[in-house]
Amino acid sequence: MIFIVVKFTVKPDWSDRWIELTRDFTEATRREPGNLWFDWSRSVDDPHQFVLVEAFQDDAAAAHVNSDHFAEAMRIMPQALVATPEIISEQIAADGWNRMGELTVP
Repeated sequence: MIFIVVKFTVKPDWSDRWIELTRDFTEATRREPGNLWFDWSRSVDDPHQFVLVEAFQDDAAAAHVNSDHFAEAMRIMPQALVATPEIISEQIAADGWNRMGELTVP
């Protein structure tokens, strides 16, 4: 699968509107064939930083970046950002989440 983590640092006046700004993009991406997950989190250390954790089946990533909703998101997101997002994008030998071996809940 393709595993991607992206950090977005948002302008302070956009922080409370970021999730709404990205809602259509998020919902459309989650409906894509081959999307495994597309989950947003907000940093506990920096209220203006949002982290996107996403994953796609290997053959689905190209369709995602070539979609109309991806193009629209790339068009509207910059107005809210402080800087270019930071990304890690890797193909990994997994097909989903595994259980943590070091911590087991009975």
